[in-house]
Amino acid sequence: MKLRTRLCKKSSLKTTDSAEESSQRSSNYPLSCVDWSSNEEIYFVSDDHQIFKWSDVTRDSVEVAKLPDDFVPTDLHWLLLGGRSSGGGKGSDTLLVCSNDGRFVILNKSARVERSISAHGAAISSGRWSPDGAGLLTAGEDGVIKIWSRSGMLRSTVVQNEEAIRCARWAPNSTSIVFCQGGHVSIKPLAANSKLIRWRAHDGLVLSLSWSAQSNVIASGGEDFRFKIWDAQGANLFTSAAEEFAITSVAFNPEKDYLLVGTFNLLKLCHSTGWSYNSARFTAPNVGSFFSLSWSADGTQVACGTSTGQLIVAYAIEQQLISRNLKATSNSRKSIALKDIANGTHDVLDFPQRVINFGLGYGHLVVATTHQIHIYNEKYINTPIIVDGRNDTRVIEVGKKYFMILDASSIWVYTYTGRLHLNPRYPGSQAQIPLLTWRSLSLGLDVLAIRDNSDTTLLHLFDLIPGASRQYDPHSLRAKQPLAEIAACRAGTPDDQFVAFIDSNRELFVSESRNLSGERTDEIYKIGTQLTAIKWASETNILVGVHDSCYSIWYCPGEGASDPTIIALTTITLDTAEFGKQIAIESFEDAVITFRCAGARLPVNVNIHCEVLHRALLEGQWPQALKICRLAQHASLWATLAAVATRKHQLQISEEAYAAALQIDKVSYLQHLKTLTPSSAEQMAENSLMLGRMLEAETILLHGRKIQQAVGLSLRMHNWRRALEIAQKHRVEEPDLMQQVLQERIKYLKALQREEWDPVYLPHVVKEDPNSSPSE
Repeated sequence: MKLRTRLCKKSSLKTTDSAEESSQRSSNYPLSCVDWSSNEEIYFVSDDHQIFKWSDVTRDSVEVAKLPDDFVPTDLHWLLLGGRSSGGGKGSDTLLVCSNDGRFVILNKSARVERSISAHGAAISSGRWSPDGAGLLTAGEDGVIKIWSRSGMLRSTVVQNEEAIRCARWAPNSTSIVFCQGGHVSIKPLAANSKLIRWRAHDGLVLSLSWSAQSNVIASGGEDFRFKIWDAQGANLFTSAAEEFAITSVAFNPEKDYLLVGTFNLLKLCHSTGWSYNSARFTAPNVGSFFSLSWSADGTQVACGTSTGQLIVAYAIEQQLISRNLKATSNSRKSIALKDIANGTHDVLDFPQRVINFGLGYGHLVVATTHQIHIYNEKYINTPIIVDGRNDTRVIEVGKKYFMILDASSIWVYTYTGRLHLNPRYPGSQAQIPLLTWRSLSLGLDVLAIRDNSDTTLLHLFDLIPGASRQYDPHSLRAKQPLAEIAACRAGTPDDQFVAFIDSNRELFVSESRNLSGERTDEIYKIGTQLTAIKWASETNILVGVHDSCYSIWYCPGEGASDPTIIALTTITLDTAEFGKQIAIESFEDAVITFRCAGARLPVNVNIHCEVLHRALLEGQWPQALKICRLAQHASLWATLAAVATRKHQLQISEEAYAAALQIDKVSYLQHLKTLTPSSAEQMAENSLMLGRMLEAETILLHGRKIQQAVGLSLRMHNWRRALEIAQKHRVEEPDLMQQVLQERIKYLKALQREEWDPVYLPHVVKEDPNSSPSE
């Protein structure tokens, strides 16, 4: 990927000033205040007090307002309440401009001054609207950070000390502020009684900061010629090699995992983990240091202000996506080259509007322009299907049957014929749309999973099968900890759909994403720890996950999740010391995992026997599956076959597979199962119990009026309270059950040599006379 830049000459400004003022302006004041008011318009102001608007359409600048002569601007930021769409925001959008005498002004869309407030006793170094639009912060060289309401009323003073604050930025969720003083960086959470996190970041002054909305990491640039990346607790994740000059600006892309770094005459485009894609060096003309970097809201362009007063617009080209035999590369802002290595074809696709985003997979290329979606099939590349009215698409995810897009207004699921399949809604969804990222969404085979942004422990699951009841009324899954990343499986049968997620403790859990009825609690099983990223295979239910210094492959993460023994047998962990640090999973196509590390793509094969076994099981070819296992003779294959066969009630195959995997306890249990009447309530309940579904087993027995067996099941599981509850509920039909439960309880207490302590059983205790029947 490369960075292409364009100089937007300030000398072409349309003004009718006197010759004296023109010569004064040609002295090129440093340009440190630049921001986008929409995806096509840039506002900028320097020490000449004039606010200009540069348009991407006309490629020219016009003056929109003039600031007072004693107002020297230091920072500028737009609050776009109407959304940063290509048509510009609504009339309620407001512009914040700060000055070096401690004042800031709030201007409306028509450049009229709404408020002018004296906020600090020294120059304001940073003024920023909060990401949720509820207020703004000002940080000054007097060492004070203040938070103001949207109308300019002081809410609180969150930081107050003697040392000057050079830069301050909001956290993406608006609950914390990061700021720098001297060589230190500090994070101040806004919650009451919260502790300030402070660490030494650079040897010299820290000059710039940026907090990523995508990966929740912080970048800092300093006078020690380095830029560094930190996590939200202040741990160092990356330190760059020393550049030739001080790092004057850093800025994360709002929609993608990019970081732009500015220094003297140099722009560097990096990945958010730190490694570099490309550099753009400026020698003629000499542009000086980059003081200000501002990405457009769609993440496709960046506006840069330099020390010589130049306005530079840059954008990334040659972005690549690879899927099986197809490779898509963005040649320019309005064209994409699609190459098919299977038949040697090479097509250049031109678009009437700027390309914002594109996705490739399952034989389809989906391209989002400013106002349209273009859907290409690899077999009919010359006849795309075009969907109108989708503005500023932020995320595209392609699946086997459908593709999902997240745009400025909502989430949409389309079929590849261009038909709208689903527009999912859940409580509070519309307010959360601007805050959703690709990590909050996952499109599976027949399920769409969305992490709730207001309660990050909540996962909404939408059924994509036509006519399903949960298509518009999603099922909600609640985790114990906030969710960091989610992934719905992309293959399998409609009955075998799973969703995996990593929580804030970096632990991996898996759960069924379908077959979740309201009466049973959702089984969420922990299958891994210390995970940084996960991905499902494109054609089978195999899962790969990356740890700090190794990666793991789960060959049976769904069906075997309830049994730790199966998970242990079917999980393979491999060392990645030769890969280096900061490994990401780029793709998992068929049996090939592609890792991305420091810019290099590293393909790795999974066990091909296991991949073929999964495909055979998917089609229900049990004899073929047995042949594969007998041929390879590997414990992970037998364990995978055993877990799937047990789930599908193939007891004979399951018994052989467990025996080959040396799971003797399960073999004897299956032999006991085969003695029961086939397809009876008892056998079905015992099978559910073997799959770890205790509630389901109990429900089967109660529906089959097998009350005694249901009580026996609870007793076997030591679920004493539930056993007593069932016995009391069916006292009329089975009068002896209460007696049986209480006698079992007495035996249990004798074995433990303890007195009764459970308040549910205490009323039924008989004093010192074990021979008499217990009272009820």
